[in-house]
Amino acid sequence: MIEANRVSPSISALKQILSALGAGIADFFASSEDDRDRVTYEADELTEIAGGAVSYRQIGANLQGHALQMIHERYKPGAQSGKKMLSHQGEEAGIVIKGRLALEVDGRRYQLGPGDAYSFDSRKPHSFHNIGDTELLLVSACTPPSF
Repeated sequence: MIEANRVSPSISALKQILSALGAGIADFFASSEDDRDRVTYEADELTEIAGGAVSYRQIGANLQGHALQMIHERYKPGAQSGKKMLSHQGEEAGIVIKGRLALEVDGRRYQLGPGDAYSFDSRKPHSFHNIGDTELLLVSACTPPSF
């Protein structure tokens, strides 16, 4: 169905497909342009690496050789990061700008609102869920870039 363009893959499905091909999501969306010397990005220059109910817009297109990934995340009401718990190498941190976040990390559940922040070892199973009735907006960082 993905090949026939009838459905768009979830982030977790895309990660599985790319893993079988020996590539990561950042590689998939990367341009050949090198961003290492770039300092600023205008809002419309952020690279959309997922769309739909959850939007991930990263700073920079090609993160090869970078240690840090910064993402502007938007979740529609009820949206979640995926059907499965996420787990990958590195660390993650973020701050809630707007809305209500239910964060699950390693079996523990947390509720966060505007101004609240999180930080955890990304190898622990985790998920994000918008539990509010308005858009959830986060700014997050991941090291190393994971998708």
